[in-house]
Amino acid sequence: TESQQSPSAMPDLAPPGVWDIEDLENILQNAPKVSDVTPQEATILKLNPKVATHANAVETAETRENREHYKRTSKFSRDRKVHHGSMMTNNFDDIKLTSLTERGALVESSRCLKCADAPCTRSCPTSIDIKHFIQCIATQNYYGSAKAIMDNNPVGLTCGMVCPTSDLCVGSCNMAATEEGPINISGLQEFACSEFMKMGIKQVRGPDAGTGPSYDAPVAIVGAGPSGICCANYLGRLGYNNVT
Repeated sequence: TESQQSPSAMPDLAPPGVWDIEDLENILQNAPKVSDVTPQEATILKLNPKVATHANAVETAETRENREHYKRTSKFSRDRKVHHGSMMTNNFDDIKLTSLTERGALVESSRCLKCADAPCTRSCPTSIDIKHFIQCIATQNYYGSAKAIMDNNPVGLTCGMVCPTSDLCVGSCNMAATEEGPINISGLQEFACSEFMKMGIKQVRGPDAGTGPSYDAPVAIVGAGPSGICCANYLGRLGYNNVT
């Protein structure tokens, strides 16, 4: 009959009991807990970028040994025949004839994959967060991009012009196997630092810079190369007033 319920009809989903607002605390305390992170998930979460709290000091021999496992120019790489300046002799094709315009920088930065392991950063001797400063350029945050560069490399503009990137960050870029080639990291670095210079922002010491008689003592740096200039810059950031 029509009054009989069909076998396929949905059952009554009414709650088994009635609860009061006074039971809310007990319900929340006995709520199901989120499952713990599995070892496989923990391995994946380790790939997330982390804020560096101190500088990395790695011996050159160890760096060269590790480089063979992620550089495209290594003996383990399937892309060893990919064009790189480090594999050429008297070949200057990697030298930039012109600087990137703003449009060119935005297009180039948009090509970056933002790799989780960031082999470009691992290949940089100054440990610049390359993925971060390229992302800042892509969002037109040129000040943030220059800040990310100069935090670890006070001579970022010069390095953007003369650094042998084909053997370092560009040489390990995962985009090297594509038709467009690797990211022009040196060009983007030069662009970011050049835009920062146009802003005319004066460099000031941070509020945590040291003060006192010990910071007025003379400090002498032997040599005016990149290391000496960077050393003087970092001493000035720490609060030392008399650096020669």
